[in-house]
Formats: sequence, C-alpha cells, structure tokens
Amino acid sequence: MEAKILGTTLPVLEMELVPGDKIISEPGQFSWMSPNINLQSNAMTAGAKGIWGVVGRALAGGGIFMNEYQAVGGPGLVAFAAKVPGTIMEVPVAPGQSYMIHRHGFLCGTEGIELTVGFQRSLGAGIFGGDGFVLEKISGNATAWVELGGEVFTYDLAPGQGLNVHPGHIGMFEATVHFDVGLIPGIKNIFFGGDGIFVARLTGPGRVWLQTLTMPNLAHSLSPYMAREGGGSSATAVGAGIGGSAGGVGGALAGGVVGSVLGGLFGNNE
Repeated sequence: MEAKILGTTLPVLEMELVPGDKIISEPGQFSWMSPNINLQSNAMTAGAKGIWGVVGRALAGGGIFMNEYQAVGGPGLVAFAAKVPGTIMEVPVAPGQSYMIHRHGFLCGTEGIELTVGFQRSLGAGIFGGDGFVLEKISGNATAWVELGGEVFTYDLAPGQGLNVHPGHIGMFEATVHFDVGLIPGIKNIFFGGDGIFVARLTGPGRVWLQTLTMPNLAHSLSPYMAREGGGSSATAVGAGIGGSAGGVGGALAGGVVGSVLGGLFGNNE
C-alpha cells in the first residue's frame, strides 16, 4: 500500500492498493477509484463490537455502515478529496494510543482502525458543548488519515499546562489531554464580544492540533452568496449578515429579529 497526499488548498489522499490491502472509510468519502477496486459496505467493522458499538460510532459522526475498499486482480487506486480547504494528516495509531478528532474529521484508515464515540470527561462539556461534546475517537493498530480545516497549528502541552480555544478550532488532540467546555467569563463578553459564549479548555499532558478554518465561519462567509431569488431569502441573508457582524448571543438575537421583520415586510413580494 502506498499513500500520497497531493495538492495544496484542497488536497487529495491517493491510495494505491494491492490485493490484500484494505482501506476503511465513512460513507460518502471516496472521490474516485479504478474499476478493479471492490467496495463493500459493512456495519461490523472499524472496531464495532455489537449493535451498541455501531450506534456509538454513528453518534460520533461516523456512519452505521462503513465502506471497505480492496483491490481485486491487481493493483488499484482509490482517492479521497478534502471537502473544505484545509489539510489531510497521516496519523499512525499504535496499540494503547488514541486520539480525539472533530466531528467528521476521520477520512479513512487501514484495517485495524477502531472508530468509536469519545465523550468528554466533565459534566460541563456534556451540557454546554453542543456538537462539541461528542467527538470521534480513533484507536487500534493502524494508520488513519484525518481532515482538518485550513492551516494546522500544533501545541505540546506539559502536565497541567492549559490552553483556552474557541471550540470550532479544535481539530484533534491526544486522548491524554483533558477537554472541557465552559462559558466565556463576563456578561458583556457573552452578549457583545462576538466570539460566542463557550470556550474549550485543554489541559496537558499531550499534543493538540488546532485548525484555522471552522465550518460556522465558512458558512457565514458564504451566506451572502447563497440567497435565492425572492424577498424572504434576501431578508434571511440580511438578518444572517447582521447577526454575524454583531456576534454572540446578542448578534444571534439581532439577526433573528431583523430577519423576521424583513421577511414579514418583503417575503411575499414578487
């Protein structure tokens, strides 16, 4: 098996397989493959042990079924393209070693990869973390490839050393790192700071990979160009723009109110 990461802004992972090699990915990940690649969907793979293992993997962002790729009759090729501008990382996974990755960050892995749900270790994360309180956990004895958004910055945290991060910028971290989510301090900061109301707290020991591109920021940047014809959609776009500019809870309230008012005034005009 030979793996090559090609490209820059929107990279592609190209896998050259020989008979006997097996690559496992979540559904809907592959981009192109040679005709002799055999694709099989299988629920009992990627470390799933019984129905609850399958359900847990689905809750973590993976699918109930996983896809397995194998070359038949000779060498074959399968490629996985990044879905957003960013970085594809190769991650060796040894027995007794595991990583937490952001939801939908797992691109594919070799046979022996285990993909399960990873819960944070504190009640605060479970209550306040939103989608962030469930992460994918990769372990086993294999090689995994992970997709992170934008540029990647790495920090090695010493025991007890902490780092406060906007939750969306957390790409991956070693399972030895303690993860928690709390409120931004200060009422004014929460309502008018423009940075949301939650902050992730990472405490060492362990390595952390942070991503510069978050899906909410990307969606906000694209929202002005996605409005369909008609007043209602335009009103929604204007409201979203105002909400994004104000930021935080206050911005969300402002955007919702303005969007509703404009939609009521102009939504039915042709």
